[in-house]
Amino acid sequence: MKQTALTDLNLLARRPLFSGRVWTALAVAVALLALLPLLNLVFPPGHALHVSAYAVALLGKFMCYAMAALALDLVWGYAGILSLGHGLFFALGGYAHGMYLMRAIGRDGVYQSNLPDFMVFLDSKSYPWYWSFTEHFWYAMLLVVLVPGVLAFVFGYFAFRSRIKGVYFSIITQALTFAAMLLFFRNDTGFGGNNGFTDFKRILGFDITAPGTRATLYWITLAALAGALILARMVTQSKLGRVLTAVRDAESRLRFIGYDPLGFKLFVWTLSAVLCGIAGALYVPQVGIINPSEMSTETSIEMVIWVATGGRGTLIGPIIGAGAVNGLKTWFTSVLPEFWLYALGLIFVLVTLFLPTGIVGLARRIAARFQEKKA
Repeated sequence: MKQTALTDLNLLARRPLFSGRVWTALAVAVALLALLPLLNLVFPPGHALHVSAYAVALLGKFMCYAMAALALDLVWGYAGILSLGHGLFFALGGYAHGMYLMRAIGRDGVYQSNLPDFMVFLDSKSYPWYWSFTEHFWYAMLLVVLVPGVLAFVFGYFAFRSRIKGVYFSIITQALTFAAMLLFFRNDTGFGGNNGFTDFKRILGFDITAPGTRATLYWITLAALAGALILARMVTQSKLGRVLTAVRDAESRLRFIGYDPLGFKLFVWTLSAVLCGIAGALYVPQVGIINPSEMSTETSIEMVIWVATGGRGTLIGPIIGAGAVNGLKTWFTSVLPEFWLYALGLIFVLVTLFLPTGIVGLARRIAARFQEKKA
């Protein structure tokens, strides 16, 4: 019975490893991206090779988005679980790191108090109990992993055990995110209300606005994205990955041959939430702000569009999609900001109708036709 199950799983889903050309292209892309902060540090403004600090920060932000898109692709592209709530995990990781950054301000705020400015403004006398130990960097990093991970595990356990899936699961994740956003908008929750956390001064004792600190954060983000891609590839190419793809394609058959999908779905769902939380934690010091708008349903839907545009179930596709859509957003919002949401909706419609396999799928079809003509 077990051997039959393994045979069925291998037939249901077996994806090839990255080719040598793909690995070479990835290595070149990483090297080029790693070079950009050096061009900012070494060459002065006005030099032909100088890269502006704005460009470095923007690319760092895009890489955080790419990591979040990669996390979503693990659950949607490989397990068939469409989440409309990954913006929540992204924001929770950002808030966990933001608590440390706010504590690191010390008495350098506007009110020169040991409390953050927003707490002084709201006449708070002390930190809430859940801010305990957040002055320690290691504890904040622990929260970055545990808060999204534990929430995802508990939510996923009850949802998957109840066999909630499809559009119903998507709606529930959207509702959870919206409820959390409303909670964080309240001033009495101790997270800055509508304004959130901002005006950070330092991280681990270093000036957070210094070019060297910015470059280091950029390199850490690049390394985290590369590490997340390697981890995701290892997961999807393992037996676990084949089970996940079987969950996506034929969950009923999977149950029939003796596998319980609960543990597999719960694992990848929790892993995806943790990766998203880490992306949010890397996002905050580079952008300089975190507020409840990062939990909005629009943010989660944008993540879905990134994955769909690049090509879900490919791992590389979501990274490309996040970069392409956000690059277009940066340009579009500087020219016609009031029409961006309409443009975003149009992108999703066009991708759904004419590019169902995304940019990566289109590239593969072009390459296949080229090979046919060459043969």
